[in-house]
Amino acid sequence: MENPAPRPTYTPKTAADGVIEALQILEGRWKMTILFHLFDKGTLRFSELSRAIPDVSEKMLIQQLKKLEQDGIVARVVYPQVPPKVEYSLTPVGQALCPALDALLFWAEQWKQVLVESNS
Repeated sequence: MENPAPRPTYTPKTAADGVIEALQILEGRWKMTILFHLFDKGTLRFSELSRAIPDVSEKMLIQQLKKLEQDGIVARVVYPQVPPKVEYSLTPVGQALCPALDALLFWAEQWKQVLVESNS
């Protein structure tokens, strides 16, 4: 078995820069919602995503998916048929986000609880 590459050593600045870069990839009103639907279902057709997120316009959904695809988070597969069939799923890099986003969600729940308790 191969040894994994050693983890880089971070300074406070490089750590902050790395997190800022990651958050910039994920920023956008609908990206998180798209990601959590794909975490839940695995692969979804464009129409299924559109129905699952009724408040997003088709244009915005296309833009957000295109950006996630460009950033290597989402894979897009087009099937040559009429009408066109397009499916979206997470790439391995996108799937690797799941534990990080779950940890962030857990942190957010704890933070909210602290706020509730401090306001009581």
